[in-house]
Amino acid sequence: MNIVVVGLSHKTAPVEIREKVAFPPTAMEEPLRRMLALPAIKEAVIVSTCNRVELYAVSRQPEMAIIELKQFLADVHDLDPVVLNEHLYDYAGREAIQHVLRVSASLDSMVIGEPQILGQIKTAYGYACEFKSAGTILNRFLRKAFSVAKRVRTETEIASNAVSVSFAAVELARKIFDSLENKTVMLVGAGEMCELAAKHFVNQGVAKVLVTNRTFSRAEKLAAEFGGTAVNFENFQDQLHRVDILLSSTGAPDYVLSAKKLKEVCKLRRYRPMFLIDIAVPRDIDPAANKLDSIYLYDVDDLQGVVQANLKERHKEAEKAELIIKSEVTQFESWLGTLEIQPTIVAFRRHIESIRQTEIDKTLSNLSDLNKKERKAIEAMTSAIVNKILHQPTHILKQASGNGNGEMYLDAVRTLFDLPAPEQNNSEFDDSDQQK
Repeated sequence: MNIVVVGLSHKTAPVEIREKVAFPPTAMEEPLRRMLALPAIKEAVIVSTCNRVELYAVSRQPEMAIIELKQFLADVHDLDPVVLNEHLYDYAGREAIQHVLRVSASLDSMVIGEPQILGQIKTAYGYACEFKSAGTILNRFLRKAFSVAKRVRTETEIASNAVSVSFAAVELARKIFDSLENKTVMLVGAGEMCELAAKHFVNQGVAKVLVTNRTFSRAEKLAAEFGGTAVNFENFQDQLHRVDILLSSTGAPDYVLSAKKLKEVCKLRRYRPMFLIDIAVPRDIDPAANKLDSIYLYDVDDLQGVVQANLKERHKEAEKAELIIKSEVTQFESWLGTLEIQPTIVAFRRHIESIRQTEIDKTLSNLSDLNKKERKAIEAMTSAIVNKILHQPTHILKQASGNGNGEMYLDAVRTLFDLPAPEQNNSEFDDSDQQK
């Protein structure tokens, strides 16, 4: 059996293509059943996110499976297959296993280390379990992917460095204050960046959030989201002595905070540290304020510098993660090979044992004068002969399953001894492998 992947992502397709091949999360049953009905497909999972759509399958005919899956994507979305194929990638065997493990560990994400993709794959797997399109192999495989993603996060620092401007601001604040508990944050402006930063600050345990905006109703609305307080824009500077962290993004043509005013605030605060984040362009805060004692002022370029440095660190950690993926791919391949080998070994032994038993019965029926002890001796001797004959082929089959040559040897044994190829039953599940 082979793992097969067909899909597209932000790396191969623009959003106008990705949105056309997306699968609605509330309507997964029908496409999963259609996918499972394809002749070369034995098991099926569909992963559909804003950045990627991928089909995971199990097949004994990987080349045919890839052709069928590409046509399935075109048919189910009523797209020209020639146009669609320009954006698709496909993997089979080891490459497919490696790809899915990398995706699950967020090594293939738009932002390396982001956690969302793992939850999205778990959701896709949940649908496959619900509609019985995942069997023993995909159950085991995707649970392996989940454990590998956890291992990557545990053994590397791939997710520890902020790679968004809003979270970089929070990370810097934590370095300045050690802890954000009992700290007051003021948002000057109520745009998307301020909102994102506010979410991060609240998650880090700040005590109070103040929001000011030229449109007071907008300030009230944003403050209500975080259990904060709205402040009139005309007199927000009167509240600055209460503020430990200020984030400003107003779009004003001139400075809304002067160095002179901040100097007065420093005295009122008795020179306790004050962290100012100016993500406006043009800037909201006079850069001269950075010369004041106890003022830590960062603008959008400073934060972008932090983000870029952190991205470099994530890429370094990704190299460690790739080594983890490599070892895990080998382990899963070994298990998959064993899954293929074992039924054939069992069938091989049963076939030879059947021949032995037939010949024993025939021989002993003509030797009626043998006593019980002599009959047992003949049984033991023939059984020993069979075991010795089977030992070397069995050893070679198991060895071949671990070095990628298993299928070739399996085909040879099945052909030589007229053994049936084991079939995967899609409706049967290994309960221990299903998502709880």
